[in-house]
Amino acid sequence: MLNRLLCWRDLSVTMTAMAAILATYGSALAVERLAGLRLDIVIQAVVLAMTLARIQRSADFRDRLAGFVLLPAVAVAGWGIGHLISTDADAGDVLFVLAMSASVWVRRFGPRASRAGMLIVSPLIAVLIVGAGGPGQAPLGWVVVIALIACAWVSVFQLLAMRIGLVRMAPSSQPAAPRSARSRRLRASSRMALQLGVALAAAFTVGRTMWPDHWSWVVLTAFIVCSGARGRGDVLLKGVLRAGGAAAGTVVAACIAGMFGPRADVTVVLMFIGLAAATWLREYSYAYWAGIVTAVLSLLYGWFGESPGGLLDTRLEGILAGAVLGIAASWLVLPVRTEAVLRRRSADAVAALGSVLSADWSHPSAVPAFERSVDQLRQLAQPLRAQRFLLSRWYPDRRFGADAIDAVERCTGPVRVLAASDKQAGSDASSVRALSGNIAAVRRAIGRRPGARYHPVAFGADGGQSQVRAALREIDGALGLLSEIFAENKVSEASVAGGP
Repeated sequence: MLNRLLCWRDLSVTMTAMAAILATYGSALAVERLAGLRLDIVIQAVVLAMTLARIQRSADFRDRLAGFVLLPAVAVAGWGIGHLISTDADAGDVLFVLAMSASVWVRRFGPRASRAGMLIVSPLIAVLIVGAGGPGQAPLGWVVVIALIACAWVSVFQLLAMRIGLVRMAPSSQPAAPRSARSRRLRASSRMALQLGVALAAAFTVGRTMWPDHWSWVVLTAFIVCSGARGRGDVLLKGVLRAGGAAAGTVVAACIAGMFGPRADVTVVLMFIGLAAATWLREYSYAYWAGIVTAVLSLLYGWFGESPGGLLDTRLEGILAGAVLGIAASWLVLPVRTEAVLRRRSADAVAALGSVLSADWSHPSAVPAFERSVDQLRQLAQPLRAQRFLLSRWYPDRRFGADAIDAVERCTGPVRVLAASDKQAGSDASSVRALSGNIAAVRRAIGRRPGARYHPVAFGADGGQSQVRAALREIDGALGLLSEIFAENKVSEASVAGGP
């Protein structure tokens, strides 16, 4: 854990994001005072900057220019939906659910569409945070100005950080895989959109019925639990972490907020410290993010004069209800099996590894494609590793889904070694061909297709290329582990988090 917390890459990304958020906050605060607006517009600016700082990490120059057009447009849409929620709750709730579902559905069109979908979410989240009709109270023109300010500061600080080498561009998501013409099953994006729509609709109904003045807590929790869930195991873990972390954060914030009065400057400082810590620790565990952000929200409401202790039970009940609704929707409405996601992404990673071996190792496009596939696979790691941690002591001989992720990650270092070497002098051609054959065998095993199986490669003497041969051996060993996991079908649905 300590190594992860001290990771320079995570810290530098957090520093860059917080610099942009603070600059956006200062600019929005100046706009609010000069134009005589409400502080709701400042909160919306911070939410937009936080979301954009995470999305734009993998954006190129063209995507950044598109953000200057798209973010103001979705901010205006959020303004309209927020205003409608305050004047016609039923119509506003329906539009909110449809917009959120659409933000997930568009992922089928590739990484750029996925980023656009995430942008759609940010102003709607601001609606939940500041309350119904909050952003809609500001004149529409200022909503556009605030969105442009957030875009500008995020782009300035991220491009500057890349220029000086503080951070590097994060790997972008892989393009959407083409759908087979014979497949009649709904895409994962369509399933997830339906799940989110059902969860939010239920959250609005339960929230407005049970807690009419604080329904947003139920809706916000249901969204966080259900959105982006990569299988049933992922949504179950995220729901537990969100509920547990948010409950702990709410209790802590209730204790802290009581020490300061409304509008206290120290509360603002604590909120930004909390946002920095949440951004830094998010990649390690979602529980930190959920707990700290919930504490920040509690501090925010306390800053506005709301008594955090008086509403503690209501908040905890709303968080628990939202988590249950999000988990139930993901498990019962066209569920996405964790095993299926694991197999697909493992196959993508192994295929990218084969492309590295068959190409010029030093070619600049060889390694990034493989690293993108590994990054996609890592997104499944937390629930699968949690499941392995809980069950490995009772089933020491069982292979778990986390073992497959670990095996693929083992290849990252060796691939970089190959990329820095001379392929012509790296190893004999027969060893590379045999390794390529094992890659094909593992892909067949993952896909449950018949054919030749994995056989360890017999490498010759190291000679003067010990690093290259060691890298090839490491890759072959990882392929052997993947073959053992998938060929023997040890990663069955019952042994993967999210299976029945």
